[in-house]
Amino acid sequence: MSSVPEPATPGVSASTASSAGSTLSPVPAARLPLTGYALGAAGAILFASKGIIIKLAYGEGIDAETLLALRMAFSLPFYLVIGAFALRGLRVRGEALPTTRVVLQSAGVGALGYWFSSYVDFLGLHYISASFERLILFTYPLYVVLFGALLFRQPVRLKVLGTFAVAYAGLALIFAEGLMTIGADVARGASLVSVCAISFALYQLMARRLLNHIGSALFTCIAMISASVFAIGQFALLRPLGSLLVSRHMLVLGLMIAIGATVLPSFLMNAALKRISAQANSMISTVSPVATMVLAFLVLGEAASMVELAGAGLVLASIGWFTIRDSRRR
Repeated sequence: MSSVPEPATPGVSASTASSAGSTLSPVPAARLPLTGYALGAAGAILFASKGIIIKLAYGEGIDAETLLALRMAFSLPFYLVIGAFALRGLRVRGEALPTTRVVLQSAGVGALGYWFSSYVDFLGLHYISASFERLILFTYPLYVVLFGALLFRQPVRLKVLGTFAVAYAGLALIFAEGLMTIGADVARGASLVSVCAISFALYQLMARRLLNHIGSALFTCIAMISASVFAIGQFALLRPLGSLLVSRHMLVLGLMIAIGATVLPSFLMNAALKRISAQANSMISTVSPVATMVLAFLVLGEAASMVELAGAGLVLASIGWFTIRDSRRR
């Protein structure tokens, strides 16, 4: 796992930045690991800020459909430009352009992973804390393994099932605590975010074959452009277009979630992958739920009880163990 799940947050390959013409200055070999860790941690922390920004936006009275449309509208220009550079690279290298069928499949899979997943995630954040949401999302690699075995006949190890049980034991502790303090809404929110984690896992499984056809950069751009069309189209069906003319403060929050919690961390995480191993990057990704808890406390005033901290510890330990073992097997 190279990064924490960010259904509403896509990865752009390291080659994307190169093809878009953005190159980093050479770094002495001795400093590369430290730089890589710093970039990876910065990316993970920025990804973690997504739920915090959404909570702040909800406090201003915005709805999930409008916020998602703003996020995708502000992100869209970046992926249009990156996609154009990726297509240009194919032509320069004399490689064949993707077929219409592959483009449509990529668009459909992208809509699942970056529109539907994001939408149910945004809805779930109406009911549960940003910290709980991030922990639920953090379990998506386990769903990748389970659905890979059930739907794609991929081998599954019994130890993975044990990891799954420990992670959900931790979530159960947090859920029980929330049920006593928040009430039935916690069940609705946890269910919606779980659907997000499941749909993103399915996206991961279906995306792998398409990535081999057209490469990470171009696939990500097609997926994001498709998700943007769906998000903005959904908004146009449900709300008057004039509703996108939000306050200046809401525009700032929209830009923050689009640039600060989506586009920028995707480049930082991939810049880290140029310098450190996938295993090291996976270990750094465990910073994200912790960062969400800290930010939620500092910005939103969300305090965690000892029971919630114990549950979070179980989730982090189980997923971290799974990630490290899986990286070593690769």
